[in-house]
Amino acid sequence: MTRRIALFAAIGSAFLLPGSGAQAAPPNLAGVWKLNGAKSDFGKFPPPQSITRMVTQQGVKLSMTNVQKGAQGEVSNEFVYTTDGKPVTNKVQGGESKGSAQWIGDKLMIDSSREIQGTTLTQKDIWTLTADGKTLTIDSHVTLPNGEFDVKQVFDKQ
Repeated sequence: MTRRIALFAAIGSAFLLPGSGAQAAPPNLAGVWKLNGAKSDFGKFPPPQSITRMVTQQGVKLSMTNVQKGAQGEVSNEFVYTTDGKPVTNKVQGGESKGSAQWIGDKLMIDSSREIQGTTLTQKDIWTLTADGKTLTIDSHVTLPNGEFDVKQVFDKQ
């Protein structure tokens, strides 16, 4: 009986050791990120002239300002998410974007949808940060009523 108690105590203490089972902190995505057009892939769509993404991250709060320049001028949008998967609504040019963000291991997944000229666009973004923290890759899968496409955006930290 004492051997059985000792065995259970040994097994139980393994689960209580400091650091055992603890998850690593999520990557720090904060910073100013500039699009690297040469490493990005916009598929059959023309790439923008530039994108600058300013990201702040505090606890589960992730805020970003995107400034994109293209043939039709400059567009700026601000987004705020919580990385715990709770739904949020952000105001964007032309309406609202509804979405949620959550960590999947060391990758951030952002699901969003918005109405554009009466059409629903849904998007799933997977953010991956390199180990050195200098390159952010965002792989996006976009769905429209008339089809789906993928976009890969690579950003360099400034």
